[in-house]
Amino acid sequence: MLYLLPFIAAAIGWFTNWVAVKMLFHPKEPRKVGPFTVQGIFPKRQLTIAQKIGKLVADELLTVEDLKEKVNNPESMALIIEAVEARMDHFLEFKMGEKFPLVALLTSRKVKMSIRGEMLKEVHKQMPIMLDDYITKFTEVVRVEDMIAEKFAGLSTEKLEGVMNDILEKEFRFIELIGAVLGFVVGIVQVLLVVLSR
Repeated sequence: MLYLLPFIAAAIGWFTNWVAVKMLFHPKEPRKVGPFTVQGIFPKRQLTIAQKIGKLVADELLTVEDLKEKVNNPESMALIIEAVEARMDHFLEFKMGEKFPLVALLTSRKVKMSIRGEMLKEVHKQMPIMLDDYITKFTEVVRVEDMIAEKFAGLSTEKLEGVMNDILEKEFRFIELIGAVLGFVVGIVQVLLVVLSR
């Protein structure tokens, strides 16, 4: 019986860690257990965690400066200006005649291309400034921190548990395994102490 102690301790170690992992999410609703109220850590603190994650993302992962840098990099700017050019060409070719028939009639192809060139120069000059201003105003109106916190807080506890299990499944199994290993080691130490004390 004495030599079964490490295996019993390993089972207890695994079980206690398994319970600890389960208690991250369960019980989902507060439950009275004697004088105590018990609830899973994530369901209980979901709003606080949501606010912390929202703040972390807004302050460290997706700042206004990051957005400006991404939008104003050469590749993004080229795509934006290409789209503006396409719309400008469409306007000069088709819409100008509909909107301003007399102007279109009196404007030669050469003049249209000259207007296009001057407008594009202005677009190249003003676009980075306009985008900076737009992103600043947009992030004042649509606060990334609040948006992410609201989305996270709105997750059902089942969805939250599923997401966390998908991300941390191996880590949770490792925690349970560590409990068993530590329990086994403690059991061996106890056996050695008993044997040596005889």
